[in-house]
Amino acid sequence: MEGSPSLPLHHCHAHKLRGLVNRTYAFLHFIALLAIFYYRGAFFFNKNDPRYYMVSSLPWVIILAAELMLSFMRVLREPIYWFPVTRSVYPERLPKDSDLPGIDLFVCTADPEKEPTFGVMNTVVSAMALDYPAEKLSVYLSDDGGASATLIGMKEAWAFATWWLPFCRRWNVKSICPQAYFEGPDEDSQNMDFIQDRNRIKEKYEAFKQRVQRKWRTELEKDVKRSPQNHAALIQVINANSIEDDVAIINPENVEIPLLVYIAREKRLSHPYHFKAGALNVLVRYKHYSIGYNLSDLIETILHSNVLRVSSTMSNSPYILVLDCDMYCNDSSSARQAMCFYVDPRTPSSLGWVQYPQKFHNISETDIYDSQLTKTWTIYWPGFDGLQGPLISGTNFYIRRKALYGFHIDDGSVPKDIRDCFGPSKEFLKSISQNDKSSVIKSRDLSPMLLEEAHFLASCTYDKGTAWGDKASVGFRYDSVVEDVMTGTYLQHKGWRSAYLNPTRPQFLGTTTTNLDELLVQGTRWNAGLLKIGLSKYCPLIYRPSKMQFPHKLSLSWIALFPIEFLSLLCFAIVPPLCFLYGITLYPKVSDPFFIAFAFVFVSSQLMGIYESFISGGSVRTWLNEQRVWLIKSVTCSMYGTLDCVIDKLGLKETSFIPTNKAGGEEKTRYYQMGKYDFRTSNMFLIPLVSMVSVNLACLFGGVTRVTIAQSWGTSLAQVIFSLYVVLMSFPVIEGMLLRKDDGRVPLSITIMSSVLILVILNAGYFNFLLEI
Repeated sequence: MEGSPSLPLHHCHAHKLRGLVNRTYAFLHFIALLAIFYYRGAFFFNKNDPRYYMVSSLPWVIILAAELMLSFMRVLREPIYWFPVTRSVYPERLPKDSDLPGIDLFVCTADPEKEPTFGVMNTVVSAMALDYPAEKLSVYLSDDGGASATLIGMKEAWAFATWWLPFCRRWNVKSICPQAYFEGPDEDSQNMDFIQDRNRIKEKYEAFKQRVQRKWRTELEKDVKRSPQNHAALIQVINANSIEDDVAIINPENVEIPLLVYIAREKRLSHPYHFKAGALNVLVRYKHYSIGYNLSDLIETILHSNVLRVSSTMSNSPYILVLDCDMYCNDSSSARQAMCFYVDPRTPSSLGWVQYPQKFHNISETDIYDSQLTKTWTIYWPGFDGLQGPLISGTNFYIRRKALYGFHIDDGSVPKDIRDCFGPSKEFLKSISQNDKSSVIKSRDLSPMLLEEAHFLASCTYDKGTAWGDKASVGFRYDSVVEDVMTGTYLQHKGWRSAYLNPTRPQFLGTTTTNLDELLVQGTRWNAGLLKIGLSKYCPLIYRPSKMQFPHKLSLSWIALFPIEFLSLLCFAIVPPLCFLYGITLYPKVSDPFFIAFAFVFVSSQLMGIYESFISGGSVRTWLNEQRVWLIKSVTCSMYGTLDCVIDKLGLKETSFIPTNKAGGEEKTRYYQMGKYDFRTSNMFLIPLVSMVSVNLACLFGGVTRVTIAQSWGTSLAQVIFSLYVVLMSFPVIEGMLLRKDDGRVPLSITIMSSVLILVILNAGYFNFLLEI
């Protein structure tokens, strides 16, 4: 590229000290595990009494299996910690604007009632306000519901953008989402021109808000009479020519506005949403998964593929930004930052996407549910970046269009069977050969020929017989609930790598789950989707051929298989407490040298967790919340997600273990802001959780009583500590069961049911029977 800078546009900083600490800890941890497994193995060869051997070996076998599984998962996860890196970019070194490549921005929405139009329009306006040449930026909104409320909102958003964009550029506004800007504190400025301009734009914003919300309510009533599953394709370029008379007055300033396009793909009841053999179409999924799956999650990948095709005939930008409809741009510089990787001649051609973290504006100070997923963005993803890069993370990523077309990364060759792969559209096939050249519509209007072709690409029959969403990985994958992970995994198998950029100022902000019910329903869906990858041929450990490095394969396999960790946790949460109650010794005495190995593994694991919380900018409270949520998720959504995946693999998908989302709005959010758990969720989640806590409480009380009477603390200290740890981590559940009286407590019926069930099991005498044989 002409004018390429001599200085690098980005820098990768390796955290060598952190990597050394992690590798040293891994080595010591491994030595301790060897000692533990030697201790376990020796047990089976040192018992002389066959009857005692048969009785006592069962819990030892269970615990050994749990320890082996956790150790295996630790081995898979370990490479993440070895080479953590962070990246810096220098957008001021970018070439002149005329030399920058084009960017297409995709936003998808499905339901104007569940995803209110005004919030979606704020995301659209924030995207249009990115600090990037307007003629190089194209914004596409894909509306799966084909709702007139959304189309009308787009026109209002375009009109308001003609005021908003000049204001942002005049005053170098950082918070480019109008809703976030005006709901935040007023800027302290003595500049009267700025204050007057701000007040004027605020009036325009309030008028924009009222008009969108008024028309939204009116159009929703009209849309009730039409079927969102049965409508023709509609594609419209939003500009001054498409604005009706009743839309707000447009700013007279002659400002360049990015291309804005509304897309509603064709949907017919007689056609499935996509046509890949063996893949679940959205209609079937909605029928089978309606008790738990979010429809917008299921169709998002198909919307991306539709807008990917349509955009190719209109702008065909070589790079694409994908945003969730509720994830607005919080800073104007993300596009230039991402281009620091793609424009830099030092960047390898195998770089497929640049991933930004997901950050949220509705996080409370305590964040009791770990909704921010702090470790993911500050520990795991920098670790992946030191290998071959993080996976596609749903939203906030700039991806190379060529990667989604299945091009070979070495020579950029187009598949020989191009028509079979991409479909029969001549305009689309022509755009493939011009993949690195933008073709933005300068007039911002579609010719009749292009309009007809765009409608054809958005038709419900276009995918039929093609490779879109299938094993050839043209576009985004169709056959996974976690289509982002599936697509990213497959692209990395082919040799594409990625980069992770986490600037100090969040580039994107969205909303996240703020109640336990949403958290567990969402987690169950994610766990089921991830494990489906882990148990498929695409699991990184077994997939061939693959261009992944072995350490990267291990870590990606951990992502895909980590839901099954719940088996180990259940074993540890149930077997040691019961053995403690009945006097079955599972761990060495305090005086035994092997006690040191067990103590090291347990204590060092907790200290490492605290250490990671501190380097992530958190505290001991952060670590405590992470531990508690991990425990809760393991015995609920990890368990049900695994069961759901296994049932799917067995072909019995009529039954699903994903419960209905009973999320309740402001009342549940209030508990979150107060730092209190809200246990108004499905009984399917509460019963295993409360039962586990009840077992540990009963066994801790009974076991301590037994040990105190027998004066055998030395032989039981490890099991006392372990049971006490589980109880302390479960304190919010205990509080909800026994201490709280508000609406967010654990229902009394669940507490009684679980307690009775546990008492029946404990009084059944099963363990006593084993001891007395």
